[in-house]
Amino acid sequence: MGTLPAAPCLLLLLAGAAGLCRARFSFPLRVSPPAAPGNGSGSSRQQAPPGEADGLALASEPGAPVSFLAMVENLQGDSGRGYYLEMLIGTPPQKLNILVDTGSSNFAVAGAPNPDVTSYFNTEESSTYKSQGTDVTVRYTQGSWTGVLGTDVITIPKGINGTYTINIATILESENFFLPGVKWHGILGLAYDALAKPSSSVATFFDSLVSQAKIPNVFSLQMCGAGMPVSGSGTNGGSLVMGGIEPSLYKGGIWYTPIKEEWYYQVEILKLEVGGQNLNLDCREYNADKAIVDSGTTLLRLPQKVFDAVVEAIVQASSIQAFSSGFWTGSQLACWDKTETPWALFPKLSIYLRDENSSRSFRITILPQLYIQPILGIGRNLECYRFGISSSTSALVIGATVMEGFYVIFDRAQKRVGFAVSPCAEVGGSPVSEIEGPFTTADIASNCVARMTFHEPMLWIISYALMSLCGIILLVLIILLLLPPRCQHRFTDNDVVNDESSLVRHRWK
Repeated sequence: MGTLPAAPCLLLLLAGAAGLCRARFSFPLRVSPPAAPGNGSGSSRQQAPPGEADGLALASEPGAPVSFLAMVENLQGDSGRGYYLEMLIGTPPQKLNILVDTGSSNFAVAGAPNPDVTSYFNTEESSTYKSQGTDVTVRYTQGSWTGVLGTDVITIPKGINGTYTINIATILESENFFLPGVKWHGILGLAYDALAKPSSSVATFFDSLVSQAKIPNVFSLQMCGAGMPVSGSGTNGGSLVMGGIEPSLYKGGIWYTPIKEEWYYQVEILKLEVGGQNLNLDCREYNADKAIVDSGTTLLRLPQKVFDAVVEAIVQASSIQAFSSGFWTGSQLACWDKTETPWALFPKLSIYLRDENSSRSFRITILPQLYIQPILGIGRNLECYRFGISSSTSALVIGATVMEGFYVIFDRAQKRVGFAVSPCAEVGGSPVSEIEGPFTTADIASNCVARMTFHEPMLWIISYALMSLCGIILLVLIILLLLPPRCQHRFTDNDVVNDESSLVRHRWK
């Protein structure tokens, strides 16, 4: 990391490109707009031998039943436009790039020509495609698509050997989902079936793979874009390991935190530190209304109160006090002369997660090289950067900004998410991420999740119940209106109120 002059040349440029100021690929990728590992011991860091960890596989031998080495560097992409996996769909096979998203649960591909995609899946050319005739619509924080559910066979050239039958939605219409310049043609939702549309009865891609390929219910993800320009060129690599953990993709120990709810990969955040200083917020603020690990979100997204506190702390810790507010909100870029780098001006950011042993925690730390992100193509003599953190109204999201520093294990078999330092998280030969622990949680609430997660499937159930009740009431009213006269009450003279009634004749004078 280079040393900056005492008075660096700082310019703020308005980010004209729309792709630089979107808040995320919401499902998906929410395309955004605008120190060594700890040596603590404990069960959370211990790796069991292959086959001894309740479904957790750990193997690197090419001759093993599942070769994880074959899956190394099977991803391309970057944090600005997402990481994607090459997949062959149908018979004969059609090659498509599929966005890897741990924040949704549908497997969907472009099923019709679209000006923003270079390829699509033509169901009419696949002899093995079977339509289920069910329409499905998925809406994300930004963007949506509508398509039709069906099934077909898939193979993954750099994945699990074999051909598997998978539920697949063909996208026929979309809005702000496929964006200009993206190099992927569909989305691979790797979250739980609770988020699947139109209902949780739709078997997810990974559930089907686990069942048919007989692999452990574990996958792991490495995204190698640390310190690389956000360009959308898809030149950065990464690895999606299906069925377990590849030891060559991490160094040091793996620290695990429990999954609080099996819909998103919801975890429990205990506190945040900026430059080693605790933000001193109630831990429930970090989990309002949930905290999730989501590869499809480009940035680290924080609830508004937490975001404001982080920005204030960074400003206080930074050597530069006169930043425009537009930089923090994502509408402006900060630019320096190409001979300078800004990272030494900014502090480290640490996130504390509850350990599997609830009386302990561990922290994952990212250096400024991960959250002050270079942007290509702004000026000849300038290097411009965006702020890799944004505010959120619905969740704390550990997105690509943080995940690019780590090898992340989604151990569904044991209901936990693991973090280890990624060897590719280096800039200029120096690591830009750290993991340390254990730390005591004696000064932290025993439960930082403020309330039971009232997630989407429950909302759908309540909505259907209310609609059914309204339908019953409406039906009763219609029947009453249509009853024949003989079934209606016959009024007597004393019942009818008119000008000749006793109300008129006997009114007060």
